[in-house]
This record gives sequence, C-alpha cells and structure tokens, in this order.
Amino acid sequence: MLKEFKAFAMRGNVLDLATAVIMGGAFGKIIGSLVNDIIMPLIGLVMGGVNFSELSFTVGEAVIKWGAFVQTTIDFIVIAIIVFLIIKAANSMKKEAPAAPAEPTTKECPQCFSTISIKATRCPNCTSELK
Repeated sequence: MLKEFKAFAMRGNVLDLATAVIMGGAFGKIIGSLVNDIIMPLIGLVMGGVNFSELSFTVGEAVIKWGAFVQTTIDFIVIAIIVFLIIKAANSMKKEAPAAPAEPTTKECPQCFSTISIKATRCPNCTSELK
C-alpha cells in the first residue's frame, strides 16, 4: 500500500496540483494585500476617510460586519479579473492545434494505379472490381 501511495504521489498530476495549490495560496495573499492595503484605503479616502473593515451594525447582540463583506467581495472581483487576464494571455500564447486532415475523397486502383472515387466499386479505367 505504501508503494502504491508513493507511485500516486510522484505522478506528474499530483505534483502539478500541489504546486498550483501552493502558488494559488501565495497569489491569494498578494491579492489580499493589494485590496486591503492599496485599493480599499483609496476607496475609503475618496469616500471621506471611511475604513471599510470597521463598518458594521448591530442587530440585537449580533454584529453584522458589512464592511468586511464589501472588502472580501472586492477582493474576489480583483482576483477574478486577474485570473481572467492571466488565462487570456496564456491562451493567446498557445499555438493553435493543426486542423484534422480532411477525409479522403479518392483512392488508388490496386490494379492500374489510377486515381478513382473512394465510393467506386469498380475501376472506370481497367474495370477491375474493388473491395
């Protein structure tokens, strides 16, 4: 069982996935910092010095932190836009796969080697029967 797990863990797909998760976590921290430390303070400044992370209201004993929700929503939108731009750039750099070759419309007669229709059952040149 240990041998099977080692073979599973060393396959390229698992290592690629692990790398993607680690890179995604680091990328998320960068975007979080961009939103929290640059974008939100600028939005707060434009709105008269509002600090979104502290905006909340109370219903009974429950504290509704709607400012943190707005901040997290903007965080998500920025991540979505950046991921879209990265994927768009990666797709534009990809080489297009060559088109599949068209189905043949002709074949060669095995008796006289002339070119004939692929649907032919008898060669029009030598009249031999075709399979």
